[in-house]
Amino acid sequence: MSPIGRRTVLKLFAGSVAGGVAWASLPKALAAPLRGSKRASGDGGAGVVVRDAVLAIAFDRKLHTSLVTHGKPLTPYQPSESLLLTDGSVEDFAITGHKEQPITDARHGTGRQSITTGRSSRHLEKEVAVTFFDNLPGMAVLQTRYRNHGTAALQVAGWRNAAHELDDAPGGFWTFAGATHTDRRDWVRPLADGFDQRNALGMDSSDYGGGIPMADIWRRDVGLAVGHVEPVARSLDLPVHRTADGAHIAVESPQASTLAPGQTLVTERTWLAVHTGDYFAPLQQYRQYMQAEGLVAPLAPESAFAPVWCTWGYGRDFNIKQIMDTVPKARELGFGWVVLDDGWQTNEGDWRIDTRKFPRGDADMRDFTAKVRSQGMHPRLWIAPLAADPGSDVLHDHVDMLLLDKNGAYQTITWWNALTQCPAYQPTIDYYVALVKKVIGDWGFEGIKFDGQHLNAVAPCYNPAHKHAHPTDSVEGLATFWSAIHRAAHEANPQAVVELCPCGTVFAFHNLPATDQYPASDPLSSWQVRSKGKTMKALMDSRSSYAGDHVELSDGGDDFASTVGIGAVVSSKFTWPRDTEHPAEPLPPGGYKLTTEKEMLWRKWVALYKQHMLPKGEYLGTLYDIGFDKPEAHVIAKDGAMYYAFYAESFNGSVQLRGLGAGRYRVRDLFNEVDLGEVAASDATLRVAFKRFVLLRATPLAAHA
Repeated sequence: MSPIGRRTVLKLFAGSVAGGVAWASLPKALAAPLRGSKRASGDGGAGVVVRDAVLAIAFDRKLHTSLVTHGKPLTPYQPSESLLLTDGSVEDFAITGHKEQPITDARHGTGRQSITTGRSSRHLEKEVAVTFFDNLPGMAVLQTRYRNHGTAALQVAGWRNAAHELDDAPGGFWTFAGATHTDRRDWVRPLADGFDQRNALGMDSSDYGGGIPMADIWRRDVGLAVGHVEPVARSLDLPVHRTADGAHIAVESPQASTLAPGQTLVTERTWLAVHTGDYFAPLQQYRQYMQAEGLVAPLAPESAFAPVWCTWGYGRDFNIKQIMDTVPKARELGFGWVVLDDGWQTNEGDWRIDTRKFPRGDADMRDFTAKVRSQGMHPRLWIAPLAADPGSDVLHDHVDMLLLDKNGAYQTITWWNALTQCPAYQPTIDYYVALVKKVIGDWGFEGIKFDGQHLNAVAPCYNPAHKHAHPTDSVEGLATFWSAIHRAAHEANPQAVVELCPCGTVFAFHNLPATDQYPASDPLSSWQVRSKGKTMKALMDSRSSYAGDHVELSDGGDDFASTVGIGAVVSSKFTWPRDTEHPAEPLPPGGYKLTTEKEMLWRKWVALYKQHMLPKGEYLGTLYDIGFDKPEAHVIAKDGAMYYAFYAESFNGSVQLRGLGAGRYRVRDLFNEVDLGEVAASDATLRVAFKRFVLLRATPLAAHA
């Protein structure tokens, strides 16, 4: 934990702040209670203001806060930090003191930290630490301490930080939610009337949970993001709901406890940020903060950007002839990976080779990878770790590996009807490290696709055999499990690619350091391919690889434009020359067979992808608002050119090419291979007409000289 975490904050908390109050002056806009808001507390009086160049947090004398950006009040005074008791929340604290000092943090650099103190009528002392770092303007890190000075124990239901409501505005609100939901809903969506989403970062069901610890609400003019910055996964909630007058957001802990007399409760480190545009900018700030904490995406091997062909189109009941007959066609179309998907194994858990398909066992696996490499391609193997099937030997021989709830019940994985193994139990880690070393070091695979919604997060573990210090060791230990797996793969082959595909869930951020490639992970639409892509570009930067997942899952089953335009790796599970008679799932209309028409389209898109290699460019996610800008737009800078992708069901009108440098540019429609004329940075508008998409490249005229 960084110096601004428990060590620094608790050191500052230890000193008395009741005397020698250093009051900060309020801006004129906040010198009196705010008018025109039904939700303003109105009687708290002027208090303390802490600020950076973008954001100010004003405390009134009840320790309610108002957010101010660029001198303009954004919210009325609201009880933003509260202790939730079983008999009601404690929101009002009479302000008693304030201290502020400059800080220098070894990870985050220089900034200022303030501590504002108050007392409630229930003998609770509250101290709110607010830290601004100079290199993260508009972002405040918050931590709150509550101390029971009474004579009776308090039954705590949880706590709430960074709770604010933004007033409504024309156009309404959009939201980003980093929490997982079993129904695999969109991560980015408009706030309809009645919208109410808890956004729990814990388990949504036995095998769905975790996510990115940030939620965001934004209007056309401004947005507010909140989350936590702990270095391990925490089961907090990030509730967002539409109110009669606007939209509300907060960070909440649902953890119940007893606060005895003299005891102190300290919240996790939370944060809030104001911004313009969509959620991309605050997500970048979150990534920047966590990078300094040591959570950074790995620098992916070059092969992580090669187009991916997967055998899943043939289902579990594939045969090797089907695959090997298709590999040359995949190579001919420009694909670089062959992913041997589900069905090579006897069961989930033992991970033994099915000798009906590979009669010679290990020797046939080595032969398979050798044949793939002989085609100039990379072999990758599908595995779903931490799953133990009923009837598997590992379940019988190592029942001690299982994750158990507080009632001693197993945690189920619905897709395979399997049981979850505990990732924080050393024998479990050792078992899968050995498997990875065999797959990479012995069988010769150059990558592994780890698959399954259960891989994103796990529930607390109460298995007495594991001797956990706390049941949440399993929750926090999942990232450590992945780090051990990633390290084992790269020890066996430094250029190995570790793909983590937590089916349909919101990618768990704390697993990022062990992920070379993250796919769109069973997208339900092209919108999900693009919105997930924008999210992962903010988190991965340009270090790691985001893949669009099988194009067959996109709108129409052929929307390569959504993958290529956002700088994602192209992927397909086509079959050739015919569909399988034993698909794992019902085939869509037309099946997965590579028809002559499809072959021409697949070939064209793979060639465009490889020619421009947009994943290697810089994704400029702040130039367009994915919610309010129409048509939807994404832009990538690469090799001196700017690439623009616009999406709509149908569009005929002018688009603005934002972000161009000085001078004039020649614009080309890359898919249709048509020059569209020239634009100047001073007036970068262009008239276009398209259905579904248009992919443009703007090149400086000097580059054509």
